[in-house]
Amino acid sequence: MIKSFLILTIFSILLSASQQIILVVANNMHTSQAKLECFEGSKKMFGTMPVNLGKNGLGWATRSHALAQSTQDALKYEGDKKAPAGIFPLSNIFGYASKSNYGLPYLYATKKLICVDDTHSNFYNQIIMAHGDEKSYEFMQRDDGQYKLGIVVDYNKKAIKGRGSCIFMHIQRAPNSATVGCTSMSEVNIQKIAKWLNKNKNPILIQIPKKSAKEVLKLYPQLKNSNLL
Repeated sequence: MIKSFLILTIFSILLSASQQIILVVANNMHTSQAKLECFEGSKKMFGTMPVNLGKNGLGWATRSHALAQSTQDALKYEGDKKAPAGIFPLSNIFGYASKSNYGLPYLYATKKLICVDDTHSNFYNQIIMAHGDEKSYEFMQRDDGQYKLGIVVDYNKKAIKGRGSCIFMHIQRAPNSATVGCTSMSEVNIQKIAKWLNKNKNPILIQIPKKSAKEVLKLYPQLKNSNLL
């Protein structure tokens, strides 16, 4: 009991340290469409934005104490075409420009930069320079321009085998076009968000189904002005 209390207390402290929040709310666990809001403290930044989720909706990152989940709700796995549901740090901006002045550390997406999705690799769920012997990966510089600018979502940082990899926020292929597990939006909107994010303000992504709204509001009372909760 004491151990559980300490875990929840530490988790609450970490949550409250986040001054910048990207909130994504879907109507349910199965839809590929959602709405996004950005908050700095209790101030809403920008307008509400439409975003695209995985083709098969959402899957929870973990069975956690933070947000209640039905046993019928799916968990997130590699290749399931679901976007992860939960609360995640945002660590890096990446893009095709060789230089940047963003408030998060920047990854220049050269033709050799890859994200490894091979569950048996020691580099699973890592963005690395290609060695030449990786069995399964995706290039961070794509011909379709969807990764021209993006944000790294720190999902599955422990690299648990098979639980999903290479989760980003990036430019959409087209309006209302589902992804294979990321969160996509218009180029104009992701530019706004990327320029706003600041590593000193511990930015996070909260991505949930509508049914988790009340719980999120209890954890983050600064989101009281949200139109999505």
